[in-house]
Amino acid sequence: MLSIISSQIQSLLTNPVLISCIFSWLCAQFIKTVINVLYGRIHSVGELLENLLWKTGGLPSSHSALVASLCTTLGFRNGIDSDIFVLSLCFFMVTIRDAVGVRRSNGVQAKKINEIGKVLKEKHVVDEYSSLKEVNGHTPLEVTMGCLLGFFIGLAFSLFN
Repeated sequence: MLSIISSQIQSLLTNPVLISCIFSWLCAQFIKTVINVLYGRIHSVGELLENLLWKTGGLPSSHSALVASLCTTLGFRNGIDSDIFVLSLCFFMVTIRDAVGVRRSNGVQAKKINEIGKVLKEKHVVDEYSSLKEVNGHTPLEVTMGCLLGFFIGLAFSLFN
């Protein structure tokens, strides 16, 4: 039983679809971090690591890169008429819509609410104000660049694997 599980984990970790997705996400995070370093937005090793591994928002969108790569590799491996490709395409559309629409709107609203809360606290209208988390969504350009990056990485993994 243990050897079956070990074999399945090994197959998962060497799966070209998974590797393509992870590579797309890491490439997008790396490019985003390089851009932030060049523009002087990173001031410590902690911020550098956060940008490389976790931070959302920015160019290119790592969410978009990952789902575009997923869609591309599944389309090549299973055909665009397969159920699994249709599922990945729907997942792609929901992710893209969320990245450019809902998450961006929430971030803009949270920023404005935090500004109002700060002013109200300074004018002593309220005693305390706990700021909202300002979620970083994406601009259409950031999403488009992430999609292109993911598509080309997925294409490379599909053609050369």
